[in-house]
Amino acid sequence: YGLLGPNGAGKTTTILMMLGLSEPTAGRVLVDGYNSTTQPIKVKQITGYLPDNIGFYEDLTGRENLRFIARLNGVPGKHMDERIDSALERVGLLDVGDKAAGTYSRGMRQRLGIADLLVKDPKVVILDEPTLGLDPEGIEYMLQLIRDLSKKDGRTVLISSHLLHQVQRVCDRVGIFVKGRLLASGPIDTLADQVFGKDSYMLELKSDSHGKELYKLINSIPGVLDVTTEGDKLVIKSEKDIRRELTVKMFESGFSLLHLRLLERELDDIYRKYFEKKEGLDARPNLQRVRSAVQ
Repeated sequence: YGLLGPNGAGKTTTILMMLGLSEPTAGRVLVDGYNSTTQPIKVKQITGYLPDNIGFYEDLTGRENLRFIARLNGVPGKHMDERIDSALERVGLLDVGDKAAGTYSRGMRQRLGIADLLVKDPKVVILDEPTLGLDPEGIEYMLQLIRDLSKKDGRTVLISSHLLHQVQRVCDRVGIFVKGRLLASGPIDTLADQVFGKDSYMLELKSDSHGKELYKLINSIPGVLDVTTEGDKLVIKSEKDIRRELTVKMFESGFSLLHLRLLERELDDIYRKYFEKKEGLDARPNLQRVRSAVQ
């Protein structure tokens, strides 16, 4: 599950409430049925948390840090070293496990953080901006680890991030969070249907002319629902794929077609649409207005 929103939207505050580290001003938070305010120890026992700036004892080795975590979480001594070795191997740090954590790069520290979670073996994993500050190779490695935590291990994984293209690669469901409000939640395809329509196509077109005649030509094609301008391109919403018919009509009418492609329904576009709707609400929206924005 991806918790999405810009910096300052309240994502980290929400996570802290889930972990029992901050109390909500109203309502309650349940994690696997446990109330994070009245049963914080229970929540912490089943939850693993990787903050955006994880800290380790830098003078201890990676292995020693994990051994400390294992003891805190009551891992039996006879299984401790086996579990630590398995975790280090899985995150690709087995060969540097005996080096001081202070010598690790940011990417290595993030992977050690995942190893920390594996040693604890939680049911619920919460990751706050897990790829922030990583190089492209480190991002790929981290995204694969996150996928495995969910798909292979069967854990519940929540990711907080503002990097939407990365979230789309690993999350089945997302929540769109803007200014402290959860505007929408569900599978990405479902949210796309709500924004763009269930049976609709989006085309991006660029021509040497965006005058009234081109708009008139496009709107004359059966199935066209809407035409909008975005920068130097037109975005066409239609009930069907009209690329072939549009190309023929533009050629016959003497228009130059510089660019035409079918747009995938990207998470960035979905988020932008919901954000635009939020911006249109009053400063104090009531529940009905929020429902209208989601619909």
